[in-house]
Amino acid sequence: MLSTLVAVFLIFASAMGKFTEWEGKTEMFAHMGWTEKVLFNVGILEVAITILFLIPRTSFLGAILLTAYLGGAVGVHVRIEEPSFFPVVLGVIVWVALGLRQPVIFRLAFGSPLTNPTAGSTSSAN
Repeated sequence: MLSTLVAVFLIFASAMGKFTEWEGKTEMFAHMGWTEKVLFNVGILEVAITILFLIPRTSFLGAILLTAYLGGAVGVHVRIEEPSFFPVVLGVIVWVALGLRQPVIFRLAFGSPLTNPTAGSTSSAN
């Protein structure tokens, strides 16, 4: 469910804003340093990566690529001195959603003595 909400936001709220015309679009994105041609390509990239995130077999790759994409969004907002917390929060939600779909993600991220037989071992190899 959380993955679907992330995808709905990224595809319908964010990417569609790059494909449709609306008042002030050119000025807003010019302020960020983007042309409309580049925006169209970024929108295609955003949709493609989001689809990768939704497909179970490619969801891990999709999460990595979404993290990189959102990192770029943070960079743009920092450069123009605007708040950049939303892409960071969305990136965290992406990984929480993936962890809920594939619990191994949480085990990889946080470790667990129950799943890591070497955790807690006090002996050292000679």
